Amino acid sequence: MRFNRVFLIVMDSLGIGAAPDSDKYFNAGVPDVNANTIGHIAENMDLNIPTLQKLGYGNIAPIRNVAPNPNLKNVYVTKMMEKSLGKDTMTGHWEIMGLYITEPFQTFTDTGFPKELIDELEKRTGRKVVGNKSASGTEIIKELGEHHMKTGDLIVYTSADSVLQIAMHEEIIPIEEQYKICEIARELTMKPEWMVGRVIARPFLGTNKDNFTRTSNRHDYALKPFAKTTLNFLSENGYETIALGKINDIYDGYGITKFEKTKSNDDGMQKIIKWSKENFKGLCFLNLVDFDALYGHRRDVIGYGKAIEAMDKQLPELILNLNENDLLILTADHGNDPTYAGTDHTREYVPLIVYSKGFKEAGILDVRDTFADIAATISDNFNVDKTDLGTSFLKKLK
Repeated sequence: MRFNRVFLIVMDSLGIGAAPDSDKYFNAGVPDVNANTIGHIAENMDLNIPTLQKLGYGNIAPIRNVAPNPNLKNVYVTKMMEKSLGKDTMTGHWEIMGLYITEPFQTFTDTGFPKELIDELEKRTGRKVVGNKSASGTEIIKELGEHHMKTGDLIVYTSADSVLQIAMHEEIIPIEEQYKICEIARELTMKPEWMVGRVIARPFLGTNKDNFTRTSNRHDYALKPFAKTTLNFLSENGYETIALGKINDIYDGYGITKFEKTKSNDDGMQKIIKWSKENFKGLCFLNLVDFDALYGHRRDVIGYGKAIEAMDKQLPELILNLNENDLLILTADHGNDPTYAGTDHTREYVPLIVYSKGFKEAGILDVRDTFADIAATISDNFNVDKTDLGTSFLKKLK
């Protein structure tokens, strides 16, 4: 074993340029061939990310104002393409831990959910449903939130992802009941013809459409991975698998030994910094969801850029706490170019930044043809089983 602790951060949706097969994926009818999340953000603002620049972010692909570092130290960088079919959260994360998704998760973007499903949800919950369409979460509570407060009707909506989301006001429907409602929806959507990747509780607060805000009590009810991942192989061999943010939900707790929810990117970084001060052996796995949920889907270019800058300012504290036998991996799960057509994810390469104080060398790795190379490398490091997908790059880290 080369590293006692591995810290893996998924910068949710922070793609780094269109993938080779991006012509097969679309946003509002436009193929993803010109998508570039980080590149287009940098073109629209003077991005100031000195820590990521030092770690070789600009060495992976051209990024305006983020120059390549000619003196890389203690770090290896490259980019990865996704092998699985799809461009959503679960597809990307499951592949990062070694699974290959051969069929994209079912979506109801264009049609809404079938009447039979909605009828059964109303019957089981005792509440009427409104909405039932593809929509922005913030926009649909503006549209239907006041109606919901008067009637208690459930605001059901979806997106370009394979999700059934239910928005409910915390003072109208208590959180415990909200979660029970979503558990019912999860049970119903296990039927093959209605199956979605995730059911998501989307609690909100406020008095009217002008001040409704979603709260941090979001809860995802995901499908259980169809096979064991590196998380299982680690936990079965006595190693910690610590899930921060929505990681536990994405894998439905499968292979997770400890987990903590997060309220924001800032909170997520604070939690992984806290864990960097703890003595454990295994993996600490964080998702930074704000990049995607607050800025990518809302097409907020400047907000997205400022969020990257905020994370960049927190990275030095995390790095300071790392030991020579620790490994830090930074990557993403898909793209979500905030300058692109529509509001969907974009099919992109993702960055791979691998850092350790114990490295004697540094450099550029070969482009990886699957996200699962991360899983294979972690399995290799801890000498546990690996999935069939992915090739370890551990021996290239010197």
